[in-house]
Amino acid sequence: MTTITVLVGNPQRASRTRQVAEEVAAALARRSGSAVDPTIELADVAPSLFTFPAPEIDSLLERVANSTVLVVASPTYKATYTGLLKAFLDRYGSDALGAVTAVPVLTIGSPAHALAVEVALRPLLVELGASVPTRGLAFPASSIDDREQLIDAWADDEWPRIAHALPHAV
Repeated sequence: MTTITVLVGNPQRASRTRQVAEEVAAALARRSGSAVDPTIELADVAPSLFTFPAPEIDSLLERVANSTVLVVASPTYKATYTGLLKAFLDRYGSDALGAVTAVPVLTIGSPAHALAVEVALRPLLVELGASVPTRGLAFPASSIDDREQLIDAWADDEWPRIAHALPHAV
């Protein structure tokens, strides 16, 4: 079954980063007819991230690895992604996401951080084996009210590069 999963690495629940990531997933679902799984919000499981074994975390890791398309989102912290997201992804070995197509998303507070999605988050996802065929989305947090329009424009541009990953595309 074709699924789109959203993974949010913001330490704050119900954040603008989550809103942006869920809109990216919705835009891809509209174009493909794919289902969107319930969002994985790492803030909800943060206390378990450094516990071994952690069945709750293991179940989330399995969901992510079994996704068709994974939208990975974080706010920009110190010109990169959050430690919360890194701690979760560090539980995978190299190439563990080899069957996943990933879309990197960073919310940014300044245009100076626009390249962070390409120079920080994309290489991490590639190291884990994910295919990352689209440009990452560096979304200005100040544009949250215009997210549907801005993300639709991004999705229109990127659709030819990601459509192959969603085999039930309409």
